[in-house]
Amino acid sequence: MLKIRRALVSVWDKKGMTDFVKKLVSFNIEIVSTGKTASLLKKSGIPVKRVDSLTSFPEILSGRLKTLHPKIFGAILANKKHPLHMEEIRSLGIQPLDMVVVNLYPFTQKAKENLSWDEMIEYIDIGGPSMLRAAAKNFKNVACVSLPHQYKIILTELDKNNGFVSQDTLKNLAQAAFYLTKEYDNAIYNYFRGKDILTWNLEQLYPLRYGENPHQKGSLYKVINNEGLKFKQLHGKALSYNNFLDLDTAISTVKEFNDPAAALIKHASICGVGIDKKLASAYRKAYLCDMLSSFGGIVGLNRKVDKDTAVQIFKSGFKECIAAPSYSKEALKIFFSKKNLRVLEVNFNQKVELKDIKSTLFGYLIQDKDLLNLDKTKLKVATKKKPTPRELKDLIFGWKIVKMVKSNAIVVVKNCSVLGIGGGQPSRIGAAKIALSNAKSSLKLAVLASDAFFPHEDSVKAAYKKGIRAIIQPGGSIKDKDVIKTCDKLGISMIFTGIRHFRH
Repeated sequence: MLKIRRALVSVWDKKGMTDFVKKLVSFNIEIVSTGKTASLLKKSGIPVKRVDSLTSFPEILSGRLKTLHPKIFGAILANKKHPLHMEEIRSLGIQPLDMVVVNLYPFTQKAKENLSWDEMIEYIDIGGPSMLRAAAKNFKNVACVSLPHQYKIILTELDKNNGFVSQDTLKNLAQAAFYLTKEYDNAIYNYFRGKDILTWNLEQLYPLRYGENPHQKGSLYKVINNEGLKFKQLHGKALSYNNFLDLDTAISTVKEFNDPAAALIKHASICGVGIDKKLASAYRKAYLCDMLSSFGGIVGLNRKVDKDTAVQIFKSGFKECIAAPSYSKEALKIFFSKKNLRVLEVNFNQKVELKDIKSTLFGYLIQDKDLLNLDKTKLKVATKKKPTPRELKDLIFGWKIVKMVKSNAIVVVKNCSVLGIGGGQPSRIGAAKIALSNAKSSLKLAVLASDAFFPHEDSVKAAYKKGIRAIIQPGGSIKDKDVIKTCDKLGISMIFTGIRHFRH
């Protein structure tokens, strides 16, 4: 615990500062301050000593130099438990500081204002980062307050501990200060470099046994101050690298729907998806799409898992992992009977804004996630024939699924369940043939969704032969007129979305 007796206050952002310092004074804490901060505190009736009265040296260079002085940094850096330190500063007339309250010039904000080089240079803080780093280094002896939201934390501790601050809080404050000064220096470096420079602050969140294969190392990381999707593992052995990839697809898929939805994923590929009024029925639809491939797969569900759904999953064979917002006690009892089944409770309400990042031999490819939703009012019926209301519902359902399938992607749908999937193929007709041939039931009244335009009429003709009479696709091919003409000739309705969903 550290007793706070003297505090140095020097801040650019003065929001909440006056009230904070008044509370410090109520704990009999002496206040030392600089320039405009000191003037504001005095106007508010707060007793304050100016830094220059301690250093016997005025602020110079238009305020560029205020605190860089041995009497200030000696007061900050002295180790109170080191007898030689204390003897040395006493001999020099230096009183130790117990708290440093500093926030920095707003360089990052000003960089957005298109200021000149000379103007921007004046927003590079020198004394502030120096004091923060000194206080953070000596965190066992100095409370380092670098952000206004920390004021409440400090006051709560002082009140609770009768003027003392705990070692845990001192360490956390130091950590925040080093992070702040690091990011501040990064912003200045980026400005001087004049390029879009990304700095990732990745913190290991979940160590893995290995990566995709046993000879590859792997871990799950999160970006500091930017949370990934929060989850709690309720049962089962540790999650693997491949589990996380499959879970990403499973959860992203079922989050597309407002109705109860279920998705089965294997090797990051969709085995089946279904929606219905009841979750158990939705799962059955998903399972019937490809019962063989779903063995050892990942299950994603967007509703609380009840007993009926749990029974359906249990009877459908071995599954690696289940992810859902919550579970009934009966469902958990069923799942917990499987020793290795991983059961995850996932926060489906959390918004996650992460970039899509892939590594190549050329460097990293970074893009926004494909989160664009379909605007039903902007759908264009390109053919003479319009889809029926039932077909339209299935087309929109299929469009949401094809978005999650590896390109080239074709999905065949009927009654809001997936009948066949063709993905990751070098040709669209190849993907179409796979999706059409994989269907285990009649394709009469089924519809087809394509993630990108048709370069030829061949896929449309193949779909027609199998019974497809409604198609949804982005449009935009130089062959669009020929494709539409073929649809009109065959009596197929076709909708253009104007949105492509490649997923490599």
